[in-house]
Amino acid sequence: MHIVLVHGAGGTPTTWSELVPLLGGRAHTLITNPMTSLTDDVAHTLGVVSSLNEPVLLVGHSYGGAVITNVGRSDLVKGLVYVAAFAPDEGETVNGIVEAYPPAEVSKYMRRGPNGEWASEHTDEYWDEIGWDVPVDQRGIWDSESRPSDNRIFSEPTGVPAWRTKPSWYLVAAEDKTLPTVIQRDMAARAGATTSEVPGSHFTPRVRPADVLTVIEKALAAL
Repeated sequence: MHIVLVHGAGGTPTTWSELVPLLGGRAHTLITNPMTSLTDDVAHTLGVVSSLNEPVLLVGHSYGGAVITNVGRSDLVKGLVYVAAFAPDEGETVNGIVEAYPPAEVSKYMRRGPNGEWASEHTDEYWDEIGWDVPVDQRGIWDSESRPSDNRIFSEPTGVPAWRTKPSWYLVAAEDKTLPTVIQRDMAARAGATTSEVPGSHFTPRVRPADVLTVIEKALAAL
């Protein structure tokens, strides 16, 4: 089964740089979405999945969970793995989900551009509070490759969620100050996902890659 890894808002394929070496010889593809809208990102990822023409396990981090929730309707997709990720229901938006809860600590570092795009300001205070467990040498890579995210990735609604009909797994980041843990637990429960938790920040693929691999391996074995 082919593993397709989908990054979150502001992310790049290096979101998965610590996980990829652990995958060994398993077939996998890294998605680089344009982050121009949820519709565009779903279409781009679906195009990649369709081109593979083989069974797929989708793995999404953060906003990438909203993408795989929609792409997962493809018949080629056999399961979904959410890594500290959004798992919206039909008609929900990323903004709508987070606005239903108290603001996350990351909100104080979010900055809006002239065209409504969003990016986080990675000050020393940001890393101390939000990504304290990300190694210092990796922070510069994240800063150099991170891109602004169009507001439409957060404001466009989800269609029928794939987790209604496809098996799903959810890895909760228990100290997450970007996507609060309570939201993750609520979404995982609603989706009926097989759920596990690990300590650490929202940067789970970077700081807990072995735990992400464990969930992927469980999903592959079950499928």
